[in-house]
Amino acid sequence: MQSKQPRTSALQRFALRSERLGPLPLINHFIARLGLEALLNKHVPTTDPRCVVPHARALGVLLRSIIVEREPIYRQQEVAQGFAPELYGLSRPQLGRLDDDRIGRALDRLFTADRAALLTEVVVAAGQGFAVALEELHNDSTSVAFCGQYRHSRGTSHRWGVREPWITYGYSKDHRPDLKQLLLILTTTADGGVPVHFRVADGNTNDSVTHIDTWDTLRSITGCADFLYVADSKLCSHDTLDHIHRAGGRFVTVMPRSRREDARFRQWVQKHEPDWSLVWDRPHPRDSDGPRDRWSVFCDPLPSTEGWPVVWVWSTLLTLHQQSRRHRQLAAAVEALGALRERLASPRSRLRRAAQIDLEVEQILQHYHVRRYLKVERTVRREDRFKQTRRGRPGPNTTYRRVTRRRYDLEWTIDQAAIDYDRKSDGMYPLLTNDRSLAPAAVLEAHKGQPTIEKRFEQIKTVHEIRPVLLKSPARIEALFTLYFLALLVQGLIERELRLAMRREGITRLPIYPEQRLCERPTTEQILRLFSLAERHTLLRNGKSAQVFYPELTDLQQQVLGLLGVPDRAFAG
Repeated sequence: MQSKQPRTSALQRFALRSERLGPLPLINHFIARLGLEALLNKHVPTTDPRCVVPHARALGVLLRSIIVEREPIYRQQEVAQGFAPELYGLSRPQLGRLDDDRIGRALDRLFTADRAALLTEVVVAAGQGFAVALEELHNDSTSVAFCGQYRHSRGTSHRWGVREPWITYGYSKDHRPDLKQLLLILTTTADGGVPVHFRVADGNTNDSVTHIDTWDTLRSITGCADFLYVADSKLCSHDTLDHIHRAGGRFVTVMPRSRREDARFRQWVQKHEPDWSLVWDRPHPRDSDGPRDRWSVFCDPLPSTEGWPVVWVWSTLLTLHQQSRRHRQLAAAVEALGALRERLASPRSRLRRAAQIDLEVEQILQHYHVRRYLKVERTVRREDRFKQTRRGRPGPNTTYRRVTRRRYDLEWTIDQAAIDYDRKSDGMYPLLTNDRSLAPAAVLEAHKGQPTIEKRFEQIKTVHEIRPVLLKSPARIEALFTLYFLALLVQGLIERELRLAMRREGITRLPIYPEQRLCERPTTEQILRLFSLAERHTLLRNGKSAQVFYPELTDLQQQVLGLLGVPDRAFAG
């Protein structure tokens, strides 16, 4: 008798596979417009035929991970497996071979590659493909702190003939002098704050020595020397400014307080009133009922020692801020001096020597920056008491002797004349430029573009989470920072494209904030969050694709994609 085979249920022949798309289709659109993968293949080629995952593909995976969601290198395979693998440019066999060793070797090849040529070609492609204006460039630097010891990083080590960066102690802009660091130098455009240059310097590098090399590189990128170079007061050194000026460059920088021109003007305003020209008169940025934000400029009739124009700037809100800060610092310093006086008066005080007391006073004055306003004097206080000349119970014939003990005390006065002197120039600071054709208002406008680059530093440290750096090799760290620059470039282009499209279409706000709150200046973080839940579902029949269900985009998502120039089929194929 023939046995009866069990009938397979129809439900057992079907399976559903869900793959996350997220914002990767949108990101890939901009990476393709830059031609980034082709440039990585060109400058970081894979010469070993046994390599399953090419170096450019491995670097592309890490680049997309930095933009989408920052994860350590050893978790890249786990991250990529949650997405559709083709969005990372990988096949499923390649995804199985993607590990931290493969990515680490790709970083090694990127470190030894001609990264200067690679970044130059990428920036040129961004300028041509996205029409990014390079007429005005802003430069600044920040420090990236490391938690490890990095004892083998000595600044003299080379790998494959290329010098590794020196992870060491230096001036910490993160206010962590206890940690070693590297200096990250960045240059962005005034047109949308798009990054165009990046460099890693040793942790103990002074900003003032980095500008000449940076400016020379920017000149090769832009193909000209007459772009406007804007930086902070570290640019204001004679050798650097002379180098830029002789080469035909233009600059705008802040003059430091150490310059004689600064002291001369602050002395001049004690008896004269500058003829200020109002540039901006705006409401308070945070308090609608607060004082107005007014910015004025004044062209100093006397040029700098180099013969260049000096433009003085005066801000009403900065004036109030400096006056309030001076009052707080004086109050805190007086309180600290009062506490020190109580310690001196205590019978158990260990501050007995004059040198110790002077050191304590000096530390207080330095900490609160009030040496100019507080005059502190160390005085000697006599304490007399009488003691019996002989032992025993005192009587009518008991004699006494005087015992004098000297104790130190503090007295201080506030120099009101110094305060009044500084109040005359509160909220004022000088700008220096060698471009005599620039109006004072244009000099101020160029200088006020500096906060954009500060925003880029904030994004790279918070949104992209460049810290903590979970790598030991300085070579791989510098290569990783190169990918962070490329990630910052991609997200800068996305942000710029959307804002330009909104301005072109007359759209003032988009409801892309949580709870559909309106946003006037969307950032890439909010744009990518809008697509974070996009998924693709594939119905499998006997292990083969039977039907694919693509995400249904909302009206807002379709509007954003249309503004960015990304076709809807990017999420459907």
